[in-house]
Amino acid sequence: MNEAGGDEGGSSSSNTAQETEDKSPGGRILNKLSATSTGPGWTKVSCPCCVSEHVEPLVVVRLGEKVHPETKRWLIRLIGAPQKDGGAALLAHPGEDASGNIIMVSAPRCTLLRATEELGLCKTYYNGEMEAFSYNDREHFKDSDNMEVFLTLAEREYIVKYELDGLQAQRELRIPGMADNYTLQQRDNIYSVNAYFGSSVAFYFSFLDFYTWSLLPPAILGLSITYFSGEVQKEMVDSVSGLQVTIVDDDAGPGHMIQAVFSMLWSTVVMELWKRRRSTLSYRWGTLHLAERFAEPRPGFHGDIGVNPVTGRMEPLFPEWQRDIRMALVSLPVVGMFLGLVVLGMVCFYWGEAQIKQLHQDWDSLLTETLLYMPSVLHIVYTNMLANVYKRVAQTLTEYENHREESAFQNHLTAKVLVFTFFNYFAVLFHIAFFKQDVPLLRKRLASLLIVSQLVNQVTEVVIPFLVDRLVNAPHKTEREDDPQEDKFRNQITLPVFPGLFGEYIELLVQFGYLSLFSCVYPLTAVLLLINNLTEIRSDAYKICKLFRKPFSPPAANMGVWRIAFEVLSFVSVVSNCWLLILSPRLRELGREGGMSSTDILLLAVLVEHVLILIKVVLTVLIPDEPDWIRKKKEHIEYTSMQALKQQKLLSKES
Repeated sequence: MNEAGGDEGGSSSSNTAQETEDKSPGGRILNKLSATSTGPGWTKVSCPCCVSEHVEPLVVVRLGEKVHPETKRWLIRLIGAPQKDGGAALLAHPGEDASGNIIMVSAPRCTLLRATEELGLCKTYYNGEMEAFSYNDREHFKDSDNMEVFLTLAEREYIVKYELDGLQAQRELRIPGMADNYTLQQRDNIYSVNAYFGSSVAFYFSFLDFYTWSLLPPAILGLSITYFSGEVQKEMVDSVSGLQVTIVDDDAGPGHMIQAVFSMLWSTVVMELWKRRRSTLSYRWGTLHLAERFAEPRPGFHGDIGVNPVTGRMEPLFPEWQRDIRMALVSLPVVGMFLGLVVLGMVCFYWGEAQIKQLHQDWDSLLTETLLYMPSVLHIVYTNMLANVYKRVAQTLTEYENHREESAFQNHLTAKVLVFTFFNYFAVLFHIAFFKQDVPLLRKRLASLLIVSQLVNQVTEVVIPFLVDRLVNAPHKTEREDDPQEDKFRNQITLPVFPGLFGEYIELLVQFGYLSLFSCVYPLTAVLLLINNLTEIRSDAYKICKLFRKPFSPPAANMGVWRIAFEVLSFVSVVSNCWLLILSPRLRELGREGGMSSTDILLLAVLVEHVLILIKVVLTVLIPDEPDWIRKKKEHIEYTSMQALKQQKLLSKES
């Protein structure tokens, strides 16, 4: 078997491989195919420095069941062809069964290095500093001759997927073995997580860990307030039991005011400290200075083939005005309809709450006392089901809008989900607090959300997939340690595709909202969230490692738009907590004793609100977003890049 490329003389050490699905194969025109498949072996490479006796399989491409062997051979040639001839410049292997439905893919050294520069990754320079990688200066980067050390496994796997996604289809050409109408459609510790899964997954687990331990101070404060305040203890019991006991000094103790002010300041400090941690991690992982490129269109983008007026490349083109019409006439009405369903659920919740209260007053039995929680539980189940349906609808709508860049696609999808999530999870709480001004009902509702929602999430996210994996999938798993590598890859193909981190970030955002916006009426909020997140870390790790196929992970420098969403909630918390304190009967009584009218109390609350916002802004300014040494490293990278550009210009003038 002829073997070439892939790695730099190192033996294959990968125990897993990625898998992409190609349901409708097809391809682009190939004028010259200098990389050809010889028998059942790997495709050859034309670059002498990439020739190696050992190849590291990185990705497994699974073809459709009806794909002919002729089409498979054509795809192997396409994958192995140089990029200048329309290929991906990768290494392809047909597997043990040349007529089977899988293609194993690896990458030669030069392809990996060029993609590293194109993606804007930073790597260790000869002087020990992190520098933006340059292919022409590759000899001065440490370990650039050993890809298993120079790039993490996650980076190597993503580069292969990145190059495969770059294969474009010329729709007018027939694909060998396929009908004329078929075309290629593309579709422990945190450093170990980054090395294996990539920086986008590592950032999520890093933030989850950081946020979980950040819950300790508000949890300790909440326990202290509850322990030393008899009023708060009675309120906690009432919120769980469902009884509506009249308390003379309802939720007005100094403990609630301390909790409110602490929550407002805590949310700001946590996000500012996370920015510093994020910048440190992104520097360590070489993603601090990711470059913005005129990248290829994302795999799902479609349109009429033409010349891009900016890059001059042949690619699908789609008019911007058509996208705007789709968003205005389709996306906005559908999103509005789902927001209307949220309002409908809220109306039904209030109606059910009133009916159960009336029934309890008439019967006053243990059964009716238990039923007091039924409207809240049913509404929570309704909102969770509606959220799951909406996620699929939002994905479909964003696909229909046909965005060219992956970043634009993700931003529009995230915006849709964030608007609905905020409305779906917080509309009832804001209505109870600001319009009904019913603090006991708000406390009971928040307790329901914190207890029932966490249980529902744990069951749906962990218990059900675990049972399916053990009871349904386990009997079919016969993997042994001495099995061939290809058999292990095939076993991974049977796992479902990882759904992404969207739902995980949404869950953390909702938690953050409960704590920062309403914890002053329920001091045990942080305690319940801390308990939940301690199990969430392990359950999320179990899911991504055991229950799903290993995801592709593009290099990332931060959490993206999610950080902005957390910061917005942090500022909204000032308004929310100030208003909730105004509802305190004790504060109103103190105001009347001081000769203040309701208007004066409201104006005082607005003044306090502005002072607290000013304090949050001052904290934001005083806590730098990145450590001083990171700032100096960034400036050094920019200076080095400018010097390299000047040197390149001088060399071009001399030549």
